[in-house]
Amino acid sequence: MDFDKFFIPSSNIRLDAQLKFTAEIDKMTSVYRKTLLIDRSRAENDAEHSWHIAVMALLFEEYAVEKVDLRHAMEMLIVHDLVEIYAGDTFAYDPEGNKTKAAREEESARKLFSILPEEQGRLIRALWEEFDSRSTPDARYADCLDKLQPFFHNIMTEGYTWRNAIAGKRTSRQQVEKRMSVLKEFMPEVHKWVEHAMDIAVQKGWLLEQ
Repeated sequence: MDFDKFFIPSSNIRLDAQLKFTAEIDKMTSVYRKTLLIDRSRAENDAEHSWHIAVMALLFEEYAVEKVDLRHAMEMLIVHDLVEIYAGDTFAYDPEGNKTKAAREEESARKLFSILPEEQGRLIRALWEEFDSRSTPDARYADCLDKLQPFFHNIMTEGYTWRNAIAGKRTSRQQVEKRMSVLKEFMPEVHKWVEHAMDIAVQKGWLLEQ
């Protein structure tokens, strides 16, 4: 949709930029992921994913092995997938899609964050970069939740995305273990449940053993 067609400008250039960015990020509701909603009615979109993990951040902080600045972690969680507005969602277990993921997201970041006033664009870009770097306790906590949420959805939907992966090739336990390893280090108590859930997923045929 051409938002400029409906946009009513103010007399404040800065406010106009912020309002236009607000309209642009509404496009997250149209970026669909491989993850199925728990009620199994349809695929989840990026906005729902970001909301879900931001709420999870309020719940699981006690399991982090390092001190977490909860507000900062939540800031990362609500902006980390904004670049997918133009880059699209890349399925975690798609080797071909992941080859171009970084370049697509970098170009998307440049385009999207330039809509904002300069210092706000830098701020949100810095949050996105910190999340991707996983270089701070806050970023590692955010990363854990970003991986835990789709794992939980898979458990609650009988391994839907694991069983319906790329070209009919199912996901293996080894692939999921590798992806979830960050929890083993940063949220070991939660990772115990993850291991148990993977045992059941293999038993039920949702995941390949190897």
